[in-house]
Parts: sequence; structure tokens; C-alpha cells
Amino acid sequence: MKKYALIGHPLGHSLSPRIHTRLMQLAGTDGTYELLDIPPEELTERFGSLSGLDGFNATIPHKVGIIPYCTRLDASAEKFGSVNCVSNGEEKVGYNTDVFGFTRSISMLGARLDSRVLVIGCGGVGRMIAAEAAYSGGDVTVAVLKDFAADAEKTVSAVKERMPDAKISITVISGEVLSPDDLGGKMPEYDLLINASPVGMFPKTDRMPCTEAVVGNVKHVFDVVYNPKETLLYKTAKALGKPAMTGMAMLVLQAAAAQEIWNGSEFAESDLRQLISDMEELV
Repeated sequence: MKKYALIGHPLGHSLSPRIHTRLMQLAGTDGTYELLDIPPEELTERFGSLSGLDGFNATIPHKVGIIPYCTRLDASAEKFGSVNCVSNGEEKVGYNTDVFGFTRSISMLGARLDSRVLVIGCGGVGRMIAAEAAYSGGDVTVAVLKDFAADAEKTVSAVKERMPDAKISITVISGEVLSPDDLGGKMPEYDLLINASPVGMFPKTDRMPCTEAVVGNVKHVFDVVYNPKETLLYKTAKALGKPAMTGMAMLVLQAAAAQEIWNGSEFAESDLRQLISDMEELV
């Protein structure tokens, strides 16, 4: 029987064991998946026990701290300086399956990253999303509150250093939420709006990161928030006839990518869509 785990601190409630158990059932893999709460100061002494696993995922605060323990990094992890999946074997290889979960979610939504993309927020996941959209050939606008403008500037600089001709710019949100005024008054059309901020997350579910006028001028909406099942941004987009998706897809699809890495598993899109739907019912 194969053994896998998620390390982090604090872990609290996590859907990862349920998701990975279902994925292993779908793939016919005999395995277990557990949660291991490991404070950062204990990572060194407990890393030896992690070597006994067939693979493991890492979440906050270990996505960067685990890097020195990897034999090498896959291009996905090297590109973003972040590891959330480690494959144990002769080598301990670090991957970033968050990016796979993101790009596959956008594909499942029916959108494209090589288009006009508006990203709201530039925290950990926002930096990865904005950068990947730019690397994929998108014309990316990153909208942030003034207090986070410096973080956005660092992201733009890192992207430009790696890809000098990347199209990525910053707009500062003047009020509490993004409005057309922040985008030059006359709201430009975007192919894809991505909320990479926590706005709208439980328990403050009566909020969204932009005005309805912004949503009305985009073609697709992806919200990384997955609790509640339907965020206000998601509901607003659907009411306006826009294809929309929440972050549960990203959570499930990054887990599927990890199973592919660990076991060479293959999953039907219909099974993955059902799994996403089932997990949404649990939040």
C-alpha cells in the first residue's frame, strides 16, 4: 500500500484526504493519504520520516521551506520558487502542481490565458496566476489595493526578468473594490477575470472584489475562493450570462496532477467534474 500525506501548519480542516482518496479509487491505486501538522521549526527533524512516504504535498508554511530538502526541482517549481508536491524515490523531486491545477481549471472553464486577463489580488496565489498568464502570452492587468502595490511591482519585475517582452501591468484600486474608474473610466473588455484575493470567502460572503460593471465587461470569470460553494462574484457572473468557476476546480485538479506525478494515473474529465461537484457540496 502506498502512503501519501499533506504537511503544513496549522492544517485545521482540509479536503485533501477526501480528494486524494477518491482520486486513488478512480485510478485503482491502493493507498492512504493523511494530514501531518508540522511546525516549520520541526521540519528538519521530521523530514526523515517524510522520506518513508511515496510522496507528499506541502502547504503553508512549507512551500518554500521544503525546497532545500529536494534533490532537484521540476520546471514548474523552479519557475515560481514554490513547491507543493514532492515525489519520493531515488530523487526527491519538487513540483508546483498549483499551476497545473490553475491552467487546467481555465481550460475546463473554456477560457484562454493567451488573451486579455484581469487579475485581482497579488498574494501568493495571485503572483503565480498573474505570472503564468503573462508567461502564457496573455495581456495581463494586475489590480491591487495600494498597500499591495509593492508586491505587484516585484511580480512584474520577476516576470519581465524571465520574459522581457511579457505584457503585464498594474492598476491600483482607489476604493474598496475594483471599478471601471480604476481601469481608465471607460471599462475595457477582458476575456478573463480572475479573483486571486480572499474577498468573498466565508464568513464574509456578501462581498466581491469588483463592481458589477466590471463583471459585465468580461467574458469568463474564475474565482479562486471555493468556500462558499457559490461566491457572490460567481453568482453575479452567472446572472450576467458569463461562464464562471470557483476555486474548487483548482484544488481538485492540482491534486489530480500530483497523482499523475506519483503514480502515472489518468483521469476522465467527467470523473474530475463529478469530484469537483461532490467536494463543493462539502463546504
